[in-house]
Amino acid sequence: MFNALLAFDIPLMNATLNGISGVLLFAGWLMIRSNRTRAHIVLMSCALVTSTVFLVGYVTNHVLNGIIYFKGQGLSRWFYFPLLTTHTILAVVTVPMVICTVIPALKGRYDKHRRIARWTLPVWLYVSVTGVIVYLMLYRWYPPG
Repeated sequence: MFNALLAFDIPLMNATLNGISGVLLFAGWLMIRSNRTRAHIVLMSCALVTSTVFLVGYVTNHVLNGIIYFKGQGLSRWFYFPLLTTHTILAVVTVPMVICTVIPALKGRYDKHRRIARWTLPVWLYVSVTGVIVYLMLYRWYPPG
């Protein structure tokens, strides 16, 4: 079973989960903008689950594979490292932001939920989209070798 886990492309799964999370977040935002509250709740709940599964996959990948070094040269490095830095910092910040956004919603404090969500959504979306870009640059466009 362990060999099957090693053969599984965890980074691809993580990038896919990040992309799906981004789509779900955007769709959830569209639903709340059109007052479709039930659809918003379903989509945002799915985004939360997808992001949580991503986080488990991310930790698993780093435990199994350690650090993967970026192989790109020249201008790609000037783009990759600032992108990775902002992605990483905001990914860490996103976790407590999401928790602080979900709890008021679960308690029916929609005024507080709305105030926090205005900040959480763009940060969470940025992290989801840049996660896919980091994956493409690190594993596909400039593979580790």
